[in-house]
Amino acid sequence: MSDNHTKYACPMKCEDDKMYDKAGSCPKCGMDLEAVETHDHSEMNHEDGHDHGNSESTEREITQNSTKNNATSAMLDAYFEIKNGLVADSKEKTANGGNSLLTAISKFDMSKLSGETHKEYMEIAESAKEHAEHIIKSPIDHQREHFEALSTDITDLVALLGTDKVVYQDFCPMANNNKGANWLSEVKEIKNPYFGSKMLKCGSVKKQIN
Repeated sequence: MSDNHTKYACPMKCEDDKMYDKAGSCPKCGMDLEAVETHDHSEMNHEDGHDHGNSESTEREITQNSTKNNATSAMLDAYFEIKNGLVADSKEKTANGGNSLLTAISKFDMSKLSGETHKEYMEIAESAKEHAEHIIKSPIDHQREHFEALSTDITDLVALLGTDKVVYQDFCPMANNNKGANWLSEVKEIKNPYFGSKMLKCGSVKKQIN
C-alpha cells in the first residue's frame, strides 16, 4: 500500500491537479485550496481499448443565457471544426478541431467569471478538454462517441455564458444506439456528424439559439 500524505489542491482544478504542500488560496482563481490525500493516479490514464462509458453526458441544470457574448466564439468555432470533420468522415480534420478546442479553452479568460458561473464553467471546460484529448488521438468511431458528450458540454457552455453567433441545435434519432443525440451547428441545413456520408441528412433542427 502506498503512503498517503495530505496535500492541497484547487477544487476547480485550475492548475490541472497541481498539488500544494500548504493550505492557502489557488493562485489562478483565488478559491481556498482543499486538503486531499495523495495517491497513485496511474489508473486514470486512458489506454487503447478503454471503456468509453465516460462519454455518458452529465446532466447539468443551466438556465439559457441570452447575452450576446463573443467570449465563447473561439470554442464554438473549434467545436464546429470537429463537427465538420466528422461530417466529412475525416479523422484528421476532426483531430485538428480537437487541437483547436484545447487551444481555445486554454486562452479563455476566466477572470470575468464569478461564483457559481466560474464553478460551472470549470466543470464544463474540464470535461470538454478530456473529450477533445480523446478526439485528437482516437479512430473516427470513437471520435464520434466523444463528440456526443462534447456536444452536451458545448451546449451547456452556450447556455451558461451566451453567444453572439446564430447556432442551431440539431437532433439525430438514430445516434447513440437509437437513443438519439444532439449536436450544434452553425448552419440550418442538416449535416449529420454521427453518421457522416452514410446518413448525412438524418436529423432535424430542434431549436435556434440566438
